Amino acid sequence: MADDQPSTTSPATGLPGIDHIVVLMLENRSFDHMLGYLYADSGNVSPAGQAFEGLSGHESNPDGSGNPVAVYQLASNDPNVYLSPGADPGEGYKPTNDQVFGTASPAAGATPTMDGFVTDFASTIGWETEDHWDIVAGTKATDIMGMFTPDLLPVLSGLARGFAVCDHWYASAPTETMPNRAFACAGTSQGHMDDKTKKFTAPSIFGLLTQHQVSWTIYGYNAEPLTRLDFPDTLSAPDSNFGLFTDFQTAAAAGNLASYVFLEPSWESTGNSQHPNYDVALGEQFIHDVYEALRGGPAWERTLLIVTYDEHGGCYDHVAPPTGATPPDDTPGQDGFDFTRFGLRVPTVLVSPMIPAGTVFRVPQGTTPFDHTSILKTVEQRWGLPALTARDAAAPDVSGVLTLTTPRTDDPLSGVVVPTSANPPPGSTTPSHLLKVQAELASELPVPSTATTTSRLHTLRTSDDYRRYIDTRVQEWKAGRSSTR
Repeated sequence: MADDQPSTTSPATGLPGIDHIVVLMLENRSFDHMLGYLYADSGNVSPAGQAFEGLSGHESNPDGSGNPVAVYQLASNDPNVYLSPGADPGEGYKPTNDQVFGTASPAAGATPTMDGFVTDFASTIGWETEDHWDIVAGTKATDIMGMFTPDLLPVLSGLARGFAVCDHWYASAPTETMPNRAFACAGTSQGHMDDKTKKFTAPSIFGLLTQHQVSWTIYGYNAEPLTRLDFPDTLSAPDSNFGLFTDFQTAAAAGNLASYVFLEPSWESTGNSQHPNYDVALGEQFIHDVYEALRGGPAWERTLLIVTYDEHGGCYDHVAPPTGATPPDDTPGQDGFDFTRFGLRVPTVLVSPMIPAGTVFRVPQGTTPFDHTSILKTVEQRWGLPALTARDAAAPDVSGVLTLTTPRTDDPLSGVVVPTSANPPPGSTTPSHLLKVQAELASELPVPSTATTTSRLHTLRTSDDYRRYIDTRVQEWKAGRSSTR
């Protein structure tokens, strides 16, 4: 497929000057939880003089007795700080409603109160304890009000301060991972609002790029990417459209990145996805390594990196998710949801040498805010593609953040030391939810009758079992595809 080549005359600026859009989507963290204190030391005003929708420190939620629990800064001397909030908060549609409205079944037109996080986390800890989930010892409901500081997240915060932070970027739907990742890749979840649906039949941005001869690659961190198994047009794509993070690093160093790149973390509970209650410090290292690979490559001046999170994951945020979202299609929504309400704010950072330091980037008040389909809109704008759905057609793109005419040469992460965690996450051998999702999708792949993985899914127990199964099954599928071509 043909890549857009850099101009041999005067270099283009703005979005036309971007030849590579790279997306790193991590897991299940809210904006306040990761970046709420980003500019607290300057009264929530950036060095560029722009207002920042951060925490004042006076926000609170009631506990089960009605007593206010204030937000607080996580302590660097806590050996479990990078495992915060210690348990996996509720993240589906009903728990999200409970967090936002104080009830799992809000009345039509109800006003968000954003005061159900502590009580919902208390309920979640209760049933997870009964079901023997892996929880950090001593975890309590009030821990959901603990927020990371810039000192604890020097990589994410350093990029947010050094380039642009989007303080009003929302998940596409008020629910968990798979629907939101579907919105990020296809502009719709086809009505689905939970992770029980693991693959979708809608066209994705990857198939659209193929139709228009624009190159793309999806990279898994240490294994075949989960996203490959989600859509018909990724399942049918050539093996050359997929790789591992080491392949991404090699391509970036050689200047051979595709026009559009989508990066996944590792899905194990010991991995770098930053899903609660996994090691957030490993995610800091991953973000750092992505940035360094791009900055050290010859295409850095023509690259836009978008770091975001698929959903809030039950972590506290004080900003009510807006209404007025455009439904992507006519598909009836699960649980009666009509897709006119966005999910909660998620951390999103835009990185390019064409972005001024200290930028706080948002759309004008009263207009459609950024959500994950803004990624699609930006890709579509850059390469002249039609919209996939009504949602990405209505979404704003991020081209307005690229305001410089001369690329910057400074490095906001110069001297930054990537943090490490004092303790590993609990249950390091327990297979993660998304590892199980990937294994189920792999089990549905058509493989030769001689495949060794047939009917073995029910026997898997540990993370290693699941990873070996996924790797073997995918390799057998790929070998079967090769033999029939």
